[in-house]
Amino acid sequence: MKEERTGCLVCGQELVYDSKSKLLECYLCQEKAETEVFCQNNHYICDQCHSAQGEDFIKSFCLRTKLTDPLEIAFILMKNQSIKMHGPEHHFLVPEVLLTAYYNSRNEKIFLINKIAQVEKRAFLIKGGFCGSHGNCGAAVGTGIFISLVTEATPLSKEEWGLSNLMTSQALVAIAKQGGPRCCKRNSFIAIREAVKFLKDNFNHDLKVEKKNCEFSSLNKECQKEKCPFYVPEMKKFKNSVPEEN
Repeated sequence: MKEERTGCLVCGQELVYDSKSKLLECYLCQEKAETEVFCQNNHYICDQCHSAQGEDFIKSFCLRTKLTDPLEIAFILMKNQSIKMHGPEHHFLVPEVLLTAYYNSRNEKIFLINKIAQVEKRAFLIKGGFCGSHGNCGAAVGTGIFISLVTEATPLSKEEWGLSNLMTSQALVAIAKQGGPRCCKRNSFIAIREAVKFLKDNFNHDLKVEKKNCEFSSLNKECQKEKCPFYVPEMKKFKNSVPEEN
């Protein structure tokens, strides 16, 4: 099977987001589940199969890299074929790149291995399409996971509990103000940017982040284009890549 990066991973057809769920069998693992998301040919890929390869790549890269810019790490990861245009792997990617950048900047890489295992368990609970079905973008929740792990928050914590929830709320507000339709790339970038601000304001920890321009707009049929803060028109990209004549 040739795996597509957008739309249905089986045939490339557009996905149907239905208001009613139906019982379908995952094309890859044959497990049956109720789902509101399937393609026009009734193909269905469960969240675990959808994100498994991508999550393995994310873990491997983050354990090896020494980079401290979370946006740069995210862009490198997203260029890999295993990271689809949209999907639950972004719910894992956001807290993972933030933790990697944070611990790398503190020369505390030793703490990352244990944190990755915890991210994997927590992000798994945030299902695909969470933004539309639950009104709570998984990328924003990912920033809350990040702060929760950094502060070792629990449901009984005081300040740590508040900070984790505040982080999620600030990321969610920024994503909501941008408006829909959803874009897992845009929402991830916004969430990461908000987390960097939050670290500076609440922990006095400064992660240096360089501005990035989206390279994935051609894969997103619902791209907001000029409305998106990360969008660069194709013509401008082309002009910027051609050296000026003397």
